[in-house]
Amino acid sequence: MKFLSEFKEFAMRGNVVDMAVGVVIGGAFGKIVTSLVSDIFMPLISLAVGGIDFTNWFVQLGGRDKQVYDTLAQAQEAGVAVLSFGNFLQVVFDFIVVAFCIFLFIKGLNALKRKKEEAPAEPAPEPAPSKEEVLLTEIRDLLKNK
Repeated sequence: MKFLSEFKEFAMRGNVVDMAVGVVIGGAFGKIVTSLVSDIFMPLISLAVGGIDFTNWFVQLGGRDKQVYDTLAQAQEAGVAVLSFGNFLQVVFDFIVVAFCIFLFIKGLNALKRKKEEAPAEPAPEPAPSKEEVLLTEIRDLLKNK
């Protein structure tokens, strides 16, 4: 039972829970960025370079019947060994976009953090005089008036 209680203590630590939340949010963010790249950016880039589909860029390494395949899907379906460097380029592009988005997010957070740190702190109110100081002030005032 000690093992279970130690595991529970470990699993419920703040940093482990925070990390788990980060992983879940990161996975969802990755799906958003992947969709952004494949559904928005890549069609625009493909249009700009003449309708080329990067994911279909491949080199056929061999085949039993030396047949040439037009698409990556056809070559893979036939069981031919291929170097699908177009898919690799797509993944690298996805990574660059994800890294750039994270960079912008962190940069924004750091800017907010700096603004918060640079905000002038309100001066602390002067502390109320102690009983002794009040008494000494009264005695001083009485001696002045004599």
